[in-house]
Amino acid sequence: MLEPFEYQFFVRGILAATMVGALCGLVGVYVVLRRMSYIGHGLSHAIFGGAVVSYVMSFNFYVGASLWGFFSALLIDLTTRQRKFIAADAAIGVVTTASFALGIALISRYRTFTRSFDAALFGNILGVTNNDLFAIAGVTALTFVVILIMYRRLMFTTFDPEVAPFFGVATVWVDTLFSLILAGVIVVSMQVMGVTLIAASMVIPPVTARLLTDSFGRLTVLSVAIGAGCGLVGMYTSYYVDVSSGANIVLTAAAAFLAAYVYSSLRGLASGFSRVSEARATAQQLFD
Repeated sequence: MLEPFEYQFFVRGILAATMVGALCGLVGVYVVLRRMSYIGHGLSHAIFGGAVVSYVMSFNFYVGASLWGFFSALLIDLTTRQRKFIAADAAIGVVTTASFALGIALISRYRTFTRSFDAALFGNILGVTNNDLFAIAGVTALTFVVILIMYRRLMFTTFDPEVAPFFGVATVWVDTLFSLILAGVIVVSMQVMGVTLIAASMVIPPVTARLLTDSFGRLTVLSVAIGAGCGLVGMYTSYYVDVSSGANIVLTAAAAFLAAYVYSSLRGLASGFSRVSEARATAQQLFD
């Protein structure tokens, strides 16, 4: 049972998977409730382009990729605000695919790109270094603190963005801050999940939690717990089933979603039967 923990690379990997799972679970709540599920997938592709540009310009990977993702998110938001006839998904498609294509073009031009192309796309959690762990831990702690401080404002702009300004909530600044958080989360998650799997890590935990509760507070806590748990379990079991760690984490989360879906369906049936029984009992009392 403890054999995998004899290897330092596995210990670093499981710590990274757990932190990234919790982080994506937290941010994913707002992503899903804002109906922005596609932006997680799109921004991860945009940030891939930024990562390649950072390497070519000999710029710090985390700073360069985060800034690229942040400005991509702002450009998407600006496009949809200034041109109402352009839908958000269309703006996301234009900005993120162009950025991704730029990354591919630079890779084909500068063939000395040392960060593995496969690792960038599908993740390389076993290659996580101590510096990566520090970056993930820093972004995780900062994100939790910011969301705790901005909890009410974020919730207000999430559920009623049109009314929020009338109550003194600066929605533009809140959305800008959220874009910065989202970019940072995706950057530190790339090493663990890869570009192609980050969106699943952000969407599945909150959707699973939503099947189990209607309370926003409990939804947030459950989503964080599910994300962290799936990261831990998925990483641990990947050692024994000998499959890609990132893919196994997503499959574990998908299994959790299926279990929650079945449970909520059975609970709904039981509740329906209970109401029918109560109605019959009431009707019987009226006629007796």
